[in-house]
Amino acid sequence: MVRAAVQVGPRKIEIQEFPRPQVGPDDGLLRLEANGLCGSDVEFYKGHARPDSPAFVPGHEPMGIVEEVGENAAKRWGVQPGDRVALEVVIPCRNCFDCLTGNYQACRNRVGGHGVTPIDVAPSLWGGFAEYMYLAPGSVVHKIDNTLPVEVAAMYNSMGAGVRWALHYGQVQLGDTVLVLGSGLRGIAAVIAAKAAGAGTVVVTGLEADAHKLDLAREFGADHALVVDGDAAEDVVERVQDLTGGRGVDVSLELTPMAAGPVTDALLATKHGGRVVLAGIKGNREIPLRTDLIINRALTVQGAFGVDAKAMAEAIALIESRRFPLERLHTHSFGLDDTAHAIEVLAGEVPGESAVHVSVHPNL
Repeated sequence: MVRAAVQVGPRKIEIQEFPRPQVGPDDGLLRLEANGLCGSDVEFYKGHARPDSPAFVPGHEPMGIVEEVGENAAKRWGVQPGDRVALEVVIPCRNCFDCLTGNYQACRNRVGGHGVTPIDVAPSLWGGFAEYMYLAPGSVVHKIDNTLPVEVAAMYNSMGAGVRWALHYGQVQLGDTVLVLGSGLRGIAAVIAAKAAGAGTVVVTGLEADAHKLDLAREFGADHALVVDGDAAEDVVERVQDLTGGRGVDVSLELTPMAAGPVTDALLATKHGGRVVLAGIKGNREIPLRTDLIINRALTVQGAFGVDAKAMAEAIALIESRRFPLERLHTHSFGLDDTAHAIEVLAGEVPGESAVHVSVHPNL
């Protein structure tokens, strides 16, 4: 039997047991080492996202060791038992038009996904908050260096988000000025990716309570860190105009959760003809959008959905290079029984805890 943390309702997580999946020639079994947490885990936990979802095993950033793998799957994925791998959320069919043309994240035939599929879909163990999880034939698997510290390797998804949002969507280039609204882990990852690509000036914003995150952003390359609330609050748009001589930044990345104001700040702070990437989840709230700003400034506005294979591979290569002291970003490790507490720590609901990167380790 396999133990797993199951979300049965908003703010309700139970430890349940499921039969260990049987492995055939086309699938596999992963022994979980760690699962990183992100803001969407918080939204799932609180019920803001998928409030009426059937019970499921959360955890969409799973990483671990291949325990068993079928002969066909081993060839398809290029892995053997004992290899460390990281998984993408989406489980595409690999055969439809979207999959065959490289748009596999839009696959309409996908079998749910890791960390989002209900437990009534056999074999139930689809998420990373478990001792073992099922590797379906369509799973997108990335090998990752076994010698990396577990906590660092578990940052693959957040680093992938920084790479995709800053470089692929934002198209940051050598010498660009970049505004990162939000100093969470993915904001810091975007700072790292932008600097790795040669960005000239990077400005990051955060709340007064995020002082430790802003310090880390500076440590990882941010040239300016702006506090946007409290007595020391700075006007983001005014500061950006001062820093760029009135020109505005080349690229703005809006990564803040739930807040509406930073969306307008991103549009106002970006130069004529610049790019704005929207990745901050707003809980399906209606956010006012000044479309005249987009038109009159000839802005390109890009929505950011998850992390794809290219960004994941580039992020893993960046992690494996050991170029950055990413261990500085890890703040909390929890065991499976403390999954709910781990999410609450990341959400900032636990007094005295200042989280950046939080991960759940089933073996703790």
